Amino acid sequence: LLFVLAVLAASAPATARAPLSAQPLVTLALVDRDTAQTLPEYRHRGRGWVAGTPGSRYSVRLANTTGERVLVVLSVDGVNAVTGQTANPAQAGYVLEPWESAEISGWRKSMDDIAQFVFTDLGDSYAARTGRPHNVGVIGVAVFQELQRRPYPLPSPPIGRNRSYEQQASKAAAAAAEMESATDSVAQQRMGTGHGQREWSPVGQTRFQRASLKPAQISEVRYDDARRLYAMGAI
Repeated sequence: LLFVLAVLAASAPATARAPLSAQPLVTLALVDRDTAQTLPEYRHRGRGWVAGTPGSRYSVRLANTTGERVLVVLSVDGVNAVTGQTANPAQAGYVLEPWESAEISGWRKSMDDIAQFVFTDLGDSYAARTGRPHNVGVIGVAVFQELQRRPYPLPSPPIGRNRSYEQQASKAAAAAAEMESATDSVAQQRMGTGHGQREWSPVGQTRFQRASLKPAQISEVRYDDARRLYAMGAI
């Protein structure tokens, strides 16, 4: 079950815990809803790219890789998937339970329904039609850990988590810097995400107090049509 958070931001206290390794707290993938297939991600010049098909509905699959709750602020084309505002990490998002996976299939319109994510021409994208075209083609997450009021034993992590917090923090900082760096020209982008049909998708609310004001993880994946990705050399 997905919960839209009730935000209570907090400064980083002594009880805030750090990630155990360089493994991301939350993994991000795109799923074609018509075929139920995960869309392959291609690495090109340090970025992940996905080829979309105009007219296809898709969802964003988020998977919590930790034994604790996390808050995920999801943006599609620079638009917050919960609030519809121009995205900012301080905004509302989705809370994932330990080890939980969830597929977010559209922009939330109410506690009961969403407007489906649909690959479409750039000009028909929700962001472009609302005067916000600068981050079209970028899907990003800002992930926050939860403030723990009293210590308790952590669940055993999967095998292979042996890297230091400093490595994770360095990777998160590098991802944040890349996310804030100059993006590809809007004129080069061919595809965006349309504001599709309404769909029933109820959620509840929960309280979540962030362990810090800054996200523990910032990640993104970019998408466009296959022709441009071939021209770029990504495929």
